Amino acid sequence: MVHRIIEWSLRNRFIVLVMAAALFAWGIFAVKKNPVDAIPDLSENQVIVFTEWMGRGPQLIEDQVTYPLVTNLQGLPRIKYVRGSSMFGMSFIYVIFQDDVDIYWARERVLERLSTVASTLPAGVTPQLGPDGTGVGHILWYTLDAPGMDLGEQRALQDWYIKFALQNVPGVSEIASFGGFQKQYQITVDPNKLLYYRIPVAAVLNAIRTNNNESGGRKFELSDIGYIIKTSGYLKSVAEIENIPVKTQNNIPIRIADVATVQMTGETRLGIFDQDGQGERVGGIVVMRYGENADAVIDKVKARMKEVAKGFPDGVKFDIVYDRGALIRESVDAIKHTLIEEMIVVSVVVILFLFHWRSALSIIIQIPITLAASFILLNAFGISSNIMSLTGIALAIGVIVDNGIIMSENAYKHLAEKYAQWQEKQQA
Repeated sequence: MVHRIIEWSLRNRFIVLVMAAALFAWGIFAVKKNPVDAIPDLSENQVIVFTEWMGRGPQLIEDQVTYPLVTNLQGLPRIKYVRGSSMFGMSFIYVIFQDDVDIYWARERVLERLSTVASTLPAGVTPQLGPDGTGVGHILWYTLDAPGMDLGEQRALQDWYIKFALQNVPGVSEIASFGGFQKQYQITVDPNKLLYYRIPVAAVLNAIRTNNNESGGRKFELSDIGYIIKTSGYLKSVAEIENIPVKTQNNIPIRIADVATVQMTGETRLGIFDQDGQGERVGGIVVMRYGENADAVIDKVKARMKEVAKGFPDGVKFDIVYDRGALIRESVDAIKHTLIEEMIVVSVVVILFLFHWRSALSIIIQIPITLAASFILLNAFGISSNIMSLTGIALAIGVIVDNGIIMSENAYKHLAEKYAQWQEKQQA
């Protein structure tokens, strides 16, 4: 079979050259299309289920949230195992699927099972899926350099302006905010006053909940004009919360201000983010979606950040603290230079040892064609251009030319023997 292929190739040199040129062109296209990253994504094929139940201890979270979720998610198809983790106010479930499972198919299966598990969880507890990213999806970290702006205002700027703008960038799965204070209305109940007025805590909660609703009425027409009746009940200030009536005693309303203290404050924090020992900062983490081109996504995020910065208050700007784009460019450039140097060295060695330019040329041509064709296979198997894949190609350059050298030397040996036999016949 091999002899027939070689024989056919020798008789159809033009077709072989056209096929090689087409393969090289396809490889060049694959090089441009191949995603670029600094490190390979070796993380497991997992789906994260996050559940928040603030104010509860780890043991209660484990018993009433983590355990029911783990036991119900274990029966999913094509699953390897399920891991659970409980902490103060939060539960994390890691559902690990087999490596050949499509990540979005897996997320759909988990979401279907969660819809049936929700009825077994405590009231008000709603599990939700984590972002469709991986453990190496953190491609960019940034903070806000905002002198003169307090941490609450910085966090509000991050959550209600920057986050929404950057989440629309193609390839971005999530913008995770960190640092600062999340503003909230906090009501501190005085138990002595509740006991004095004989008001249970549940009555205070119910009064606040019922007075913070937007209810609708009906529509009626008057003089060919339609009017919609509704009530505006959303609470907008501390004073409105303080004036909510809880109970009436002797025709005198007992308000929230009579039994509790209302103030605007920050949500309870479990840690802080300090940058370079210069004080607290507010910022965000850009999480890349599964299977995206990290280098391209980083460039798009930076372009969007320039547009977002135009709407900042005076003196506020982005401060990028981690940028994988620089690592990607330095890593890939180093490997590319190594590849070029190896190709030059191998070509010189082949020319010196064979000392026959046509044979050397046939061997050297194999190097760029083989490298280009390797990127076709990288795209086919979903492998990015990273330190490991490019280093493997660099190590394989010597193996690539070995076959050509052996074939050329073998052909040269046989031709020399035939030529010697022909000379003997001529002399005879």
